[in-house]
Amino acid sequence: MERIYKKFYRHCYLKTAGFIPARPLSQSLFPGDYFQIKNGEIIVLGNLYRNSILPPEDAELSAVVHLNASNWNFSDGISKPYSGRGNGHGAIEGQFEFSRQILSFASKGSFIFKAEEPQSIKINNWNAIQQQLIIKLTQTLFSFREIYIVTESATATHTTLAIAGEKEAELELASETENFGLVDIFGHPGTKTIQSKDIEYYHHETKRKPAYFKAKKLVVQDDKLAFFVSDFMAKTNNSSEWTDTFYDSNFHNDADYNAQRIMQHPEGYFLDMLQANELNPNTALLYFKWADANLDDIEKLFADYGN
Repeated sequence: MERIYKKFYRHCYLKTAGFIPARPLSQSLFPGDYFQIKNGEIIVLGNLYRNSILPPEDAELSAVVHLNASNWNFSDGISKPYSGRGNGHGAIEGQFEFSRQILSFASKGSFIFKAEEPQSIKINNWNAIQQQLIIKLTQTLFSFREIYIVTESATATHTTLAIAGEKEAELELASETENFGLVDIFGHPGTKTIQSKDIEYYHHETKRKPAYFKAKKLVVQDDKLAFFVSDFMAKTNNSSEWTDTFYDSNFHNDADYNAQRIMQHPEGYFLDMLQANELNPNTALLYFKWADANLDDIEKLFADYGN
């Protein structure tokens, strides 16, 4: 995904108390969907309920949760150089009034977003099922080392999003809806686009698509990771001396540099370096736990496009 969308994704997570937009934005994600992030894309691999990973008696979803609507109306880098009423003349209806508004986008990636009547549905019994999921997904049914599970999905009666493709982009809107006066008309179903300039993305979704989600991700237990770091550093200590002795040479050794690189992201190497059969159905809970998907995971959606 182009990094032009990154600002919106980060703001959405922060403003809505942890909901992440789907990738692509048209994708639907349901509670129980499990996925991986590959090359900046969300790849759904299945659903806990549809694929019978959980028995029917463990399927427990919440009733509809009404979310705070004010958290789902936000923008960044937006100004409104003009808002007012205008007059028009139609061949049939004659004179009529309309509301007109111009939105100005300060920079590339500036956006405005509005969702009406946001609601969500979530997995109600996560604490009761999380341990069996670790064992099933990493050992008995699958051998995942990286996996996300959607725990809550949000929808709205309609959502509208506009993102600027260039600095000083503009969007001119108009609405014939009565009693709007100078009130913001962006996102209203009756609003029409008069013209736009340098707008990268502009979409009004009129269906309740579950395109915003919260998720849990599989991570390594902290104590196991700390032990790996300590043990690895001890084993690589004085590696230059070993190289000189074993090869009986004056080779220059950059092993310390390699160790530093590994220690920047030790979780990426830890599981691959376990002894054979050390990780099994009886020990899986000692090595894995679940954590909330967060801003670090949003970064993965833009991995191919730099910072």
